[in-house]
Amino acid sequence: MKKLLLLACLALPCAAHAQTVAFTTEDYAPFNYREGKVIKGATVEQVQKVMAAIGVDYTLEVMPWARAYGLARTAPMTCVFATAHNSARDPLFKWIEPLLIDRNILITRKGSGIAAANLDEAKKYTIGTQREDYTETILKEKGFTKLDIASDFNATLRKLLSGRIDMMPISELYFEKLKADQPVEMVTVLSAQPMGIACEKSFPDDLRAKMQAALDKLIADGDQKQIYLKYGMNLSE
Repeated sequence: MKKLLLLACLALPCAAHAQTVAFTTEDYAPFNYREGKVIKGATVEQVQKVMAAIGVDYTLEVMPWARAYGLARTAPMTCVFATAHNSARDPLFKWIEPLLIDRNILITRKGSGIAAANLDEAKKYTIGTQREDYTETILKEKGFTKLDIASDFNATLRKLLSGRIDMMPISELYFEKLKADQPVEMVTVLSAQPMGIACEKSFPDDLRAKMQAALDKLIADGDQKQIYLKYGMNLSE
């Protein structure tokens, strides 16, 4: 029987050695979002190109951020993106980056009368963010106490536009696109950080290295910049 199993493994890849990466992400257009049954976005396209370049199978699911992040913390062969890489998260994952380097800013709705020249002044207002999102950690670390925690980005945005919260953090790149469609304006800068793919700690080192090399090439060839331009964002700004 052992000989038969060995011959089968020689003839076909054994299931035990097959590599399929499970990617999780949230609904956060234009970076990663669902359009009908299609998952797309500027970071999604980068992940797709990286995996195509190395020829490894993968799955991709859109879900609330807390669940997406939690699965990548606990489930082998699982990676979550786009994940802010900070000192607290650094030892929790194996990283492939950057999908982008971004600033987060605090925004409010136009006409709200809300103003803050710095973060200390912003602390008197109610700030909305998402559960388990890195901005929740940043806000707490910076001393914000009046926080409204929602399940996802779109819920926070709805609260902002309806006046239920005063401000919310958002990617500066996304803000440049959002302000063309929604009555929002910038208040002040919250933080700056690289965003990447964060994989569960037992993720194979050789596979991580292949993914990193493919992403490095995507950046060096100018493809990453072209993807962002396609979605109306300019990385050089």
